Amino acid sequence: MILEVRKFGDPVLKSRTTPVKEFDGPLARLAEDMFETMRAHEGVGLAANQVGRLKRILVVSVEEQEYAIVNPEIEEKSETTEKDAEGCLSIPNVQVDVERSTGVTVSGKDVSGAPLRIEASGLLARVLQHEIDHLDGITILDRTDKESRKRAMREMRERMLAQQ
Repeated sequence: MILEVRKFGDPVLKSRTTPVKEFDGPLARLAEDMFETMRAHEGVGLAANQVGRLKRILVVSVEEQEYAIVNPEIEEKSETTEKDAEGCLSIPNVQVDVERSTGVTVSGKDVSGAPLRIEASGLLARVLQHEIDHLDGITILDRTDKESRKRAMREMRERMLAQQ
């Protein structure tokens, strides 16, 4: 089932998610719905609070690799960082430069509760950091510089006014 993607301004996007304790059918169904929603919106990642669920779960699909990660945590980050443009399904039609580590090690569990450990670099590392930020109530607008944030806010305001 395709879920509603919450948009910038919705308080759920600024909320920290709570760790998952029960690995059951409803959790597996949520992960499947999140994958379906992400694909329908042509995204590469989606965090549960983006669909209004305050559970610590995310889904990612990058270069033929798909992951549903429950209770993800970044264990290690590379010292090397890179600034690149990022977009977000919850902030449509906006891209801002965000500096991220070029490599990360993420631990968590799959939807059945089995341990996961992912060593990621490149785009996968960027997407994992972006989605884990969401689970902590942080958006790309919180991670960019002041001028980029002001420009993005102005663009969003202009689009909203044009729709009225």
